[in-house]
Amino acid sequence: MDKILPGLAMLAVVAVVFVLLGIGWRNRLRRQADVEQLPEVPAAPGEPAAVAEGQYVATTTAGDWLDRIAVHGLGIRTNATLAVYPHGVLYERAGAPALYIPAASLTGVRQDSGMAGKFVEKDGLLVLAWMLGAHELDTGFRTRRAADKEVLYQALQELISSAPAAGATSGK
Repeated sequence: MDKILPGLAMLAVVAVVFVLLGIGWRNRLRRQADVEQLPEVPAAPGEPAAVAEGQYVATTTAGDWLDRIAVHGLGIRTNATLAVYPHGVLYERAGAPALYIPAASLTGVRQDSGMAGKFVEKDGLLVLAWMLGAHELDTGFRTRRAADKEVLYQALQELISSAPAAGATSGK
């Protein structure tokens, strides 16, 4: 009896924590209901200029690396492949819908050390800034191999500078 009551109390505390986490996530989804639908993924995207495997970290509100976007599965961290095409960027995510960002929506790319609960060495993440309707967003990606990061970074800078409605590119 001495061990059963503390065990039950701990289970109750854990259950309450999970319920509160669920309520918080549901409220975040409700607050972000105005985030528009994602662009359609091209059926035949063509040949990528650069591609790398790694981890899709999350999409957050631009400038607020803790405000994870929950709608459309954008807040789910997962393994992914990032491909840079002449017309846009495609994240093929394991266990989540693919994310396509047209070149005209891209506003910048930078290297950073963390976002949304993922922290790595200095400049270890590629963070892509883009617009979804009126929302300014940041999407983080961590390459599996360090050498791939520079290749992707250069390809993204070229894509942003050549895009018809591209904004300014932020550097390292």
